[in-house]
Amino acid sequence: AANERHIRELEKVANLSESEAREQILEAVRAKAETDAMALIKNAMEEAKATAAKNAKKIVIQTIQRTCAEYTIENTVSVFNLDSDDLKGQIIGREGRNIRALEAATGAEIIVDDTPEAIVISSFDPIRREVCRLSLKRLVADGRIHPARIEEVVAKTRKQIDEQIREIGERTVIDLDIHGLNPYLVKMVGRMRFRSSYGQNLLKHSIETAHLCAAMAAELGLTPKQVKLAKRAGLLHDIGKVTEEASELSHALIGMELCEKYNEHPAVVNAVGAHHDEIEMNNILSPIIQACDAISGARPGARREILESYLKRIKDLEELALGHEGVEKAFAMQAGRELRVIVEAEKVSDSYADDLSFMISQKIQDEMQYPGQIKVTVIREKRAVNYAR
Repeated sequence: AANERHIRELEKVANLSESEAREQILEAVRAKAETDAMALIKNAMEEAKATAAKNAKKIVIQTIQRTCAEYTIENTVSVFNLDSDDLKGQIIGREGRNIRALEAATGAEIIVDDTPEAIVISSFDPIRREVCRLSLKRLVADGRIHPARIEEVVAKTRKQIDEQIREIGERTVIDLDIHGLNPYLVKMVGRMRFRSSYGQNLLKHSIETAHLCAAMAAELGLTPKQVKLAKRAGLLHDIGKVTEEASELSHALIGMELCEKYNEHPAVVNAVGAHHDEIEMNNILSPIIQACDAISGARPGARREILESYLKRIKDLEELALGHEGVEKAFAMQAGRELRVIVEAEKVSDSYADDLSFMISQKIQDEMQYPGQIKVTVIREKRAVNYAR
């Protein structure tokens, strides 16, 4: 009775019934519990992100360390050495007919200048350059140099190069322990030996990517079958660059179609097609191939660009950003792999800075050609300055 009387007095003072007071207390406890839970979740997420980032970096570093890579720069010219400068006259022929016939048959440019005992063979296509070099070697050794003989030798050399391409492809897949690859794809792998991308030999890049993919897949704890598929996808990821048929599709999508046509595993097909984000990734191998492709292409010494085109691309990158309203300065950093955009705080809000970063990145994708990817960072900084006098 005394307890009930005490409760009624409390209800009168608090102007609340017992049930209302209980509800308020429960609500307060619930709110505090939710706040504490949110704080715990936030801390857990931050810790998980930090741990994940640390582990990801560790895996990438271990993968790179396990793969020993050589410098793979290739030139677009070959030098053919001669025993004597007298041979230059024979190669040129009467009124230049021999050199014209050789250029027409091979598609390469032959430069005969004052360089002693040497001729320069120039072509963007390494296969044409190699056909021309080997044909010249045969013609000089034989001594009979005239248009009909040139055409005959070039035809034989092309056949020899085709056999060499097939042998290179077969040797590559054996060295990488890749089995069951369609003969046409094996031939395409061989063709990579005579193709370069930004100065980087495509076959060496693909072999390097294959080793990196296998190492990264193993570091991530994938099954032996997935490790083998990762290596296979790494080798085939740029197969679309050496296709014999003309197509308007990108090399990633051409490669995907080739792999699909010749019954490659669906995970390999997706990884090849998605390594430049042109289709959606649907398996664990796809991001591995994309990451390893970037590692191989971005490492120092891997690729080379002509200085003028490189400088023009950097300048175009900065001008593209400066064309947006509110942009004060733009700087291309890290050899054009990052664009830092400084905006005027009075004209650009924080929310618009996010939109601006997206708009610039989309415009770069639509209007420019570049290797790898470009990170766009928009910086909005407000400074308040006063002087004490």
